[in-house]
Amino acid sequence: MGPGMMGWGYGTGWVGMILMAAFWIAVIVGIIFLIRWVVISTGTGGRGARSEESALEILKRRYARGEINKEEFEEKKRDLA
Repeated sequence: MGPGMMGWGYGTGWVGMILMAAFWIAVIVGIIFLIRWVVISTGTGGRGARSEESALEILKRRYARGEINKEEFEEKKRDLA
């Protein structure tokens, strides 16, 4: 028998098919992770990207934490409006 499908020549059998499938699965998973990383790092993603808070939201949060008192809050709120 010469090399070919029935002999040990060119074919690698089941091992080759399993390794080839694993290779392509790894390539596809790698591409998916690369796309996710690019979307999140550029800030165009929905959940991954944090939108900028408005000045009023920051002011409300500072007041709620007690960093500023009511008078300062009202004064800065008027300045923002």
